[in-house]
Amino acid sequence: RTVEPLEYYRRFLKENCRPDGRELGEFRTTTVNIGKCLCSITTADGSALVKLGNTTVICGVKAELAAPAVDSANKGYIVPNVELPSLCAERFRSGPPGEEAQAASQFIADVIENSQMIVKEDLCIANGKLAWVLYCDIICLDYDGNLLDASVFALLAALKNVQLPLVMINEETGLSEVNLKQKNPLIIRKHPVATSFAVFDDTLLIVDPTAEEEDLATGTVTIVTDEEGRLCSVHKPGGSPLTGAKLQDCITRAITRHKEIKKLIDKVIKSITPK
Repeated sequence: RTVEPLEYYRRFLKENCRPDGRELGEFRTTTVNIGKCLCSITTADGSALVKLGNTTVICGVKAELAAPAVDSANKGYIVPNVELPSLCAERFRSGPPGEEAQAASQFIADVIENSQMIVKEDLCIANGKLAWVLYCDIICLDYDGNLLDASVFALLAALKNVQLPLVMINEETGLSEVNLKQKNPLIIRKHPVATSFAVFDDTLLIVDPTAEEEDLATGTVTIVTDEEGRLCSVHKPGGSPLTGAKLQDCITRAITRHKEIKKLIDKVIKSITPK
């Protein structure tokens, strides 16, 4: 495994399994904690912690009030940010965001935009005067591959936990008045779920790759779908090309994975909802 890691992996892949015992199309154990339960952020307006095998990601959503942009007077803002601190893996260093963190942040921004999970018009309080800004900080605590799947899942779970207070504009003073006693859940219009694959030897696809598998792969691809089976995004940063048939296989598996994640998140939300 140390001297010839690729040959070591090929021996397993020939038998349609992986060194950790998983089949090629099998995901690692996935868990999610939402809101003010174990390990989530009590000071955020919405939070979630997701574990995908050893990969651990936490997402906190902070809602603030701001004036809308002049050219988007009826829209609020969503600002995602992915952090890969040095504590999550030896490959990352302290300091400004590295290339991988920046690419992940852009990917999350694209998923939000393409899936229309949140319509920015829904974040507007008073046209041209006041809107919500959602700061979505996604921090990796332990990195063992497949950051994008874990990040999208944590973001979705945290957003479903957000409760926004009622805000009114006082017509006499022109100032905003916040009613913290009356809160409403954020409107989530779509539920995007990411499913990532690693490509081995240009032809073989394995799902939910670990960090070691990503390093040995000849390419990766991430498929994002919503609850209607609609394709929201295909993210393929170079590497081995995929045939149309292989890509269709990925999309089919992603649609199945979406059902699994939606079932998991609904179960957790139901367990924390007051009777």
